[in-house]
Amino acid sequence: MLTERNDSAGATFVLLGFSEFPPLKVPLFLLFLAIYTVAVFGNLGMILIIRVSPKLHTPMYFFLSHLSFLDLCYSSVITPELLEILVVKTKTVSFLSCMTQFFFGCTFVITEVFMLAAMAYDRFVAVCNPLLYTVAMSPKLCALLVAGTYIWGALCSLTLTYCLLELSYCGSTINHYCCEFSALLSVSCSDTHFSLMVMLVICTFNEVCSLLIILTSYVFIVVTIIKIPSKGVFRKAFSTCASHLTAITIFHGILLVLYCVPKSKGSWILIKVATLFYTVVIPMLNPLIYSLRNKDVKEAVKMLIHTKVLSHSM
Repeated sequence: MLTERNDSAGATFVLLGFSEFPPLKVPLFLLFLAIYTVAVFGNLGMILIIRVSPKLHTPMYFFLSHLSFLDLCYSSVITPELLEILVVKTKTVSFLSCMTQFFFGCTFVITEVFMLAAMAYDRFVAVCNPLLYTVAMSPKLCALLVAGTYIWGALCSLTLTYCLLELSYCGSTINHYCCEFSALLSVSCSDTHFSLMVMLVICTFNEVCSLLIILTSYVFIVVTIIKIPSKGVFRKAFSTCASHLTAITIFHGILLVLYCVPKSKGSWILIKVATLFYTVVIPMLNPLIYSLRNKDVKEAVKMLIHTKVLSHSM
């Protein structure tokens, strides 16, 4: 087994990407390049606005800045390689590079799962206990919640990466545009039953726990909002949660589709499309969702632009 692993460590994989659709390579490259550009500037812009605007120095925007950072990171882990696949004839990746990409991509995605759950808890405290919000969501608690999501994401990813490292690989062609877990298992000549079980346990635990936190938080939020007599206050309370609910629905919806699809030969195109959504499209959508639907962010952007214009005019 040691010899097999050493052989695998020096292996080189060929990523097929979307080679089954040659005429679409150029349009897909331009589309994904545009999406990635919007994602990079959108998330960097969101982080910058939150940093420079004192009005946005609240727990909600502290979590949002980390969400933008995660979107930027896992999009940057995957998308540049996807763009390269679309312009080169044969895209090869070393075993070490493949494992590294998987580790970081998996870390950022799992971290985002629990970052969204932490944001749901933040909205629960803001709506249900507004008078105690600043006390309950102290900077120390916010820092602990964020640190916990990163640590848990890294631990889960490390476990899954170790499972992949323990396998030997006799195939060299990966029917994907990135080093995705099930795609790597498909080219392994080892018994993958244990690795599949570990992935199932980790994914199920993370989904159930995060969704339980989110659903519980929003049940209490809805009950509290219903009891509010004023329609104006009702709309304001709901608007603070609308962007977050939209982001959660898209993100968890795509993940559930991805892991509920049976891994058959004909399902690989659906798996690749679903992976595209959460690695390429969602990082672009999140800053748009939180900027277009958020009054505070729009006001902060206007104030920043106004300040820059005044400084240049002087």
